[in-house]
Amino acid sequence: MSFNDKPSTLNNQLSTYSRLITKEVNIGGLLLGNGHPIRIQTMTTTDTMNTMATVAQTIRCIEAGAEMVRITAPSKNEAHNLLEIKNELKRRGYDVPLIADIHFTPNAAEVAARIIEKVRVNPGNYADKKKFEFIEYTDAAYHEEIDRIRDRFTPLVKICKEYGTAMRIGTNHGSLSDRIMSRYGDSAMGMVESAMEFLRIARSEDYHNIVLSMKSSNPQVMVQAYRLLVNTMQDEFGECYPLHLGVTEAGDGEDGRIKSAIGIGTLLEDGIGDTIRVSLTEDPEFEIPVCKDIVKRYNKMNDAVVLPAIEKLPYDLFQYKRRISHAVENIGAQQVPVVLSDLSAVDNIMPDQLQSIGYQYDEATDKWAINDAAADYVYTGEKAISFALPGTLKNIVYAPHWEESESCFPLFILKDFIGASKKSSRINFVAVDCYDELGSAQGPNPTSKEAVLEAAKDKTVVFCLSSYNRNAMQSVRRMFIEFSELGITNPVILSTTSTMHTPDEHLIHFATETGALFLDGMGDGISLGFRGDHALENPIVKGRTYLPVKDIYQFANNTAFSILQATRTRISKTEYISCPSCGRTLFDLQETTAKIRSVTNHLKGVKIAIMGCIVNGPGEMADADFGYVGSGPGKITLYRSKEVVKKNVDSEVAVDELIQLLKDSGAWVEP
Repeated sequence: MSFNDKPSTLNNQLSTYSRLITKEVNIGGLLLGNGHPIRIQTMTTTDTMNTMATVAQTIRCIEAGAEMVRITAPSKNEAHNLLEIKNELKRRGYDVPLIADIHFTPNAAEVAARIIEKVRVNPGNYADKKKFEFIEYTDAAYHEEIDRIRDRFTPLVKICKEYGTAMRIGTNHGSLSDRIMSRYGDSAMGMVESAMEFLRIARSEDYHNIVLSMKSSNPQVMVQAYRLLVNTMQDEFGECYPLHLGVTEAGDGEDGRIKSAIGIGTLLEDGIGDTIRVSLTEDPEFEIPVCKDIVKRYNKMNDAVVLPAIEKLPYDLFQYKRRISHAVENIGAQQVPVVLSDLSAVDNIMPDQLQSIGYQYDEATDKWAINDAAADYVYTGEKAISFALPGTLKNIVYAPHWEESESCFPLFILKDFIGASKKSSRINFVAVDCYDELGSAQGPNPTSKEAVLEAAKDKTVVFCLSSYNRNAMQSVRRMFIEFSELGITNPVILSTTSTMHTPDEHLIHFATETGALFLDGMGDGISLGFRGDHALENPIVKGRTYLPVKDIYQFANNTAFSILQATRTRISKTEYISCPSCGRTLFDLQETTAKIRSVTNHLKGVKIAIMGCIVNGPGEMADADFGYVGSGPGKITLYRSKEVVKKNVDSEVAVDELIQLLKDSGAWVEP
């Protein structure tokens, strides 16, 4: 029986919020799983051998709110030094559990497991190898490899069991071993099986103090892998182990926050996840406020609206497939999702005010310059725009005030559309407040199945789905399922309003509520707006967001395009896959990422990975087009996909060499 066919627990979690109950794990006295609060953690970026620097940074993370702190231990020397770090922290009055991050070095893991509260191992490189070679295994040969892994991994399991040390079995999409890749390919199933092999060995030793993770730089892959892991554990064991959520190499600034919120938030909305880490290319203490903003959404779900149960899902949770819709002009079918910007609060819109949504007007030449993140539609409330619009932009007006024209379309609320005497012959936007059981007490548009069905008969209708419910994303998702059951194929705009306070909170709210739906193939457009007296509070401080936001309309427009980029549904800019740095990093990641971004941010659709060391690259670059990877002190190796192009390039000229590689590969265009 597949995850999709299960009639109760998991399917119902998709409509009524409830935490997935997992086994309880003890991490140095901190209890994880089994309904305990979602725990927050981060990872240091200092050299582990620099005890005082690592202690100081760990304390900053703890004081910011970290409940666990991870420290890299790439060799036995660093593993032994964890004792010095732990003792110094205790001397200063701090006893937050420490986690050793292990790659390639089982002997370091065995040392660390005797010292600190938790070890993290990566099945892809703990006992396996990755040389990007395809090897055909017979079943017998494959089982021999499993026996080899058992021999290498079991000593660590026994040490952890003896010392009461917890363990995270952490699969990374980009570091699947050649053995796993040869049998399962670059797939969510390969990620799951990589972890399950290690979990089965641990269970055979009666060791259960285990957390698992399925990380990827692609939120879509990440979400599918976690769901599949839950399904696999339940089918095989009848129980689930706690899950550590994270989008690896998410990057920095808005993009890093959005990508993390989409991946982590999608799963938390489903009740999946017991601890989170937001991997930003920033100082680790600045990850913590973002974690807090994500987690606090789920402290207030007790007043969520009860939605109709899901008998059977009409879509696959493990494989992306866009919802089937018919086209209404440039909306729907297989066209890229459109972006609607809301400028209804602006009085008497003038040409220069469209700059915030991607249109630059030159009065001298009377011409428009249109950038790659230019909105497709602009809603102006009760008054249409009075000047000639740039050719790609269309105007939407509240239906009672709409007059038909070539570039202007009406927005109806559902109850007013039925029986309206004046409608567009081309596009009619119809707003639906999904599952508003209290009618006008919670929003203006109580949902009626009969009214929706009647509106859907008009093939010019584009539905704008929103919800004022506490469980808003689930309410909209449940409406999509209702649409499928009713055979409705009209395009849908995801309309989300934020009542949050800070820019980071807005980013997380927008990304979670819309990104989760785009990842499952739902949505033909996006519209973001603000509600309340404090759309963007000031002052904005580092650690909450990385730049002051002066224009809420530009903020909303850019966020919409960033969400589409992160969900891989509409590409409008360069994508950067950059790791968050750690004690293994061989150059200043923040400075280098900023430098590379400054000279390549015009390369629409190109994916560039910036990795601090060989642990994160080339494997962790996953599906990047080009890679910039630390290979030694002051040395960089450049990649085209997974192919090494230039080794040990001096870091002083490495960015110039990257640009030359882009040119040689035909990926460069002049700014």
